[in-house]
Amino acid sequence: MERYTNIAGHEQTKTRGLESMNIINALRRGTVPASGLERIAVGLDVEEETIATQLDFVTRGGGDIKFIRGEYGSGKTFLVARALEIARSKNFVTSHVVISQTAPLHKLKGIYQQICATMRTTEEEHAQKAIIDSWLFGIEEKILKVARENMDEETLEKATVKEIETSLAGISEMNTSLAAALRTYYRANNAGDFQTAQAAIGWICAEPNVGREFKQKAGIRGDIDESVALIFLRGLIRIIVSAGYAGLAVAVDEVETTQSQARNQREKGYNVLRQIVDILDRGEMPHCYFLFTGTPAFFEGPRGIRSLPSLFDRINVIQADDFRNPRQPQIVLSKFNSRKLEQVALKVMDIYSEAYTEVDRSRVTHRFIRAMIQKVTGKFGGRIDVIPRIFLKEFVDVLDKCELYEDYDPWESYSFDADHIRDELKEEEEAVMVVEF
Repeated sequence: MERYTNIAGHEQTKTRGLESMNIINALRRGTVPASGLERIAVGLDVEEETIATQLDFVTRGGGDIKFIRGEYGSGKTFLVARALEIARSKNFVTSHVVISQTAPLHKLKGIYQQICATMRTTEEEHAQKAIIDSWLFGIEEKILKVARENMDEETLEKATVKEIETSLAGISEMNTSLAAALRTYYRANNAGDFQTAQAAIGWICAEPNVGREFKQKAGIRGDIDESVALIFLRGLIRIIVSAGYAGLAVAVDEVETTQSQARNQREKGYNVLRQIVDILDRGEMPHCYFLFTGTPAFFEGPRGIRSLPSLFDRINVIQADDFRNPRQPQIVLSKFNSRKLEQVALKVMDIYSEAYTEVDRSRVTHRFIRAMIQKVTGKFGGRIDVIPRIFLKEFVDVLDKCELYEDYDPWESYSFDADHIRDELKEEEEAVMVVEF
């Protein structure tokens, strides 16, 4: 017994070490780590608990929504990534949609397409096919279990095709195309016709340029459009839950982009948002969680949701004092500050020690971290909120040099030269950068 405990402990340590290295590698590149975000999160305990509670409600068959509000540098991107990580830990399928000029809020088909394209589980990314396969396998298992006898492949296929229709009852009454595409996919897979099977997945996910040949085989006319996108999403959520997952959690980032659209497009986009809120509130999309992010201007500005009073009334917050309530429709994030950045740096040192060797804390002291923050912020007008990505990238470089060179002294050697990162600056970072002549 002790031997197996030791083996399990060794594997757990190995997995954590690999995760630690992945986190450090991501910080070196200036990106958000794909996993282990709870290890560098600071000051988000209440927000994370609120989101986790919502996800538990959705697991039980509810539908829910949350809006994250904050300026650039408040940590919206991080909280979104953390929320999706929490969702996957609770056995949700997750998707991450980014609203832009080319993928606007008022195009429901485009949102649906992004949801499908970014589906992810704890096991794999681009998980659409794996989810559908798991669902179909479950149907076959159920049929064989009920039959209690050997069944030839032809009989099993007929029974499975019939059950596909039954499983999507209600959805097929509104649109029969999803069930038709899934039947075609199942039969093509069984026949080894992987080209047709791939086309079926593509059509279900609203990918462009799926050939006419597939639609003829499936008996489908046309493609997924604005009028049926939410119907298909409901169908996919039902498949996700039937495949053994808790539900679907969707993050929709940068909705403030909608403000730059023409008035008719803005209004249509805000009506799409209101429609999603109402569908979830009416319980018409069970096992689904939506998370939207936006800047304060999106929530309060004249080109934001105030222009559609019915939507503003639904998702506005009461903010009469300093005690923020994340259980309201919006989670309001404050700007990042030096204290939080110091805490993140200390956490990064612990992670680095697990990924490589113990950090020499006589060289990288708390006092040095504070001095380094001042050096970096000095090049960005003292703005702590815009530098976390840049600072952590520089900080990992300091940790690397301390490990590689015994005679490296960060106090003497480190200086922040903004010129070498100028080409990789984001718009918001470049806007506050101090220009030296």
